Amino acid sequence: MNPRIVLASNNRGKLDELQRMLQPLGVELICQSDLGIPEAPEPHRTFVENALAKARHASLLSGLPALADDAGLCVDAFGGLPGVDTAYYATQFGYAKGDDNNVVALLEQMRDVANRRAAMVSTLVALRSAEDPEPLIAVGRAAGEIARAPAGTNGFGFDPVMWIPEFGKTFAELPVEVKNANSHRGRAAQRMVELIRAHWA
Repeated sequence: MNPRIVLASNNRGKLDELQRMLQPLGVELICQSDLGIPEAPEPHRTFVENALAKARHASLLSGLPALADDAGLCVDAFGGLPGVDTAYYATQFGYAKGDDNNVVALLEQMRDVANRRAAMVSTLVALRSAEDPEPLIAVGRAAGEIARAPAGTNGFGFDPVMWIPEFGKTFAELPVEVKNANSHRGRAAQRMVELIRAHWA
């Protein structure tokens, strides 16, 4: 197995998180931007289609195996949205793109919403090459509720308002190791480690 895998993302938080989670494989994740690879278009309406498109793009331009993550927040009261548009959520309401603005916009939109149920969903896709006909797909889901106000300083994205019932805290309030083991991305990564060991060894 190639010890170097290109990560189809420019998100350093995601890179650091996934590098830790994939440690059991002994692989080095390389950010696509470090190889001069631009971001791929993400025209699709599902996480799996976008992750596959990003992985194929990164593998094609790097010549390396690729890993892509498409993740987002799915809010019950909004019919599963923002979903694949999570990163740009705030821009729909006149804010600049960014994690903090996304949280502000979400809390404003949910001010009078009683049903606070939501899930963070991560879909990881790994390819040995751009033409790999057998992509490995791992999905992780962390269900909880949208808090009324942000709490905690760990993590990124919607972590400060993603309240997890089994811990009685938001993801941003949990120690990094606990969050990584129980987050949507953590669950997807654990499954991906199993899949890569089984299929690529």
